[in-house]
Amino acid sequence: MELIGLCLVAFLAGLIDAIVGGGGLVQLPALFVLLPSNLAASVPLVFGTNKLSSMCGTTVALLQYARRVQIPWASILPAGLAAFVFSALGVRVLQSVDSAFLKPLILVLLIAVALYTYTQKRLGNLHAPKFLAHHERLLAIGVGVAIGFYDGFFGPGTGSFLIFIFIGLFGFDFLTASASAKVINFATNLAAVAAFSANGDVLYSYALPMGLCNVAGALIGARLAILKGNRFVRALFLAVVSIMIASFAYEQFVK
Repeated sequence: MELIGLCLVAFLAGLIDAIVGGGGLVQLPALFVLLPSNLAASVPLVFGTNKLSSMCGTTVALLQYARRVQIPWASILPAGLAAFVFSALGVRVLQSVDSAFLKPLILVLLIAVALYTYTQKRLGNLHAPKFLAHHERLLAIGVGVAIGFYDGFFGPGTGSFLIFIFIGLFGFDFLTASASAKVINFATNLAAVAAFSANGDVLYSYALPMGLCNVAGALIGARLAILKGNRFVRALFLAVVSIMIASFAYEQFVK
């Protein structure tokens, strides 16, 4: 019965994540709640299962975007490679250190992201890159290093942070930012899955069915984003970030 619930959650997570990131906000808590208690007690096992399922949807969303959106590959591919390496490093650190101390900091960052995006009404409407190609590539690699490590070590909000960085710092529009974020997300998920799998921290009997549902959600989500454009993506981005803020605040101050 718990597998059916997890598959439904994975579908919703794939749909949201394909558009604005934040699928982990839906899927990760569901795994902790719905998995048998003996399995949910292992943080690396839950994270590894979540990463494999998420990677399935991310892969499909990336393919959808790559066919229809102009991704700046010269900058984003090196960033993806850097993210791959540092995501694996983040997983290694996670397996020996508790990541819960990051929650208050992430809450503050999410509030700042939401306020800035809400007040800057034209943010992400136009695609106007701010840097020359070489500088953009170097900055993208730096982003890949930082976000890659974060995603491997902690994870929630990675896609949304990437979209915000690509819009606010790089000058991309929402659609290009979302497509570019998928490249980094794919790299970090692939590295994390490899690291978790090597350590036996993946529940394949849950992760694979969830992955199929995540793919179905990602297909619909990517097509919706491409069809409806920047205004739709911006509105959903703000909604997802607001839900993240509420979730982190509840865990920090209420639980």
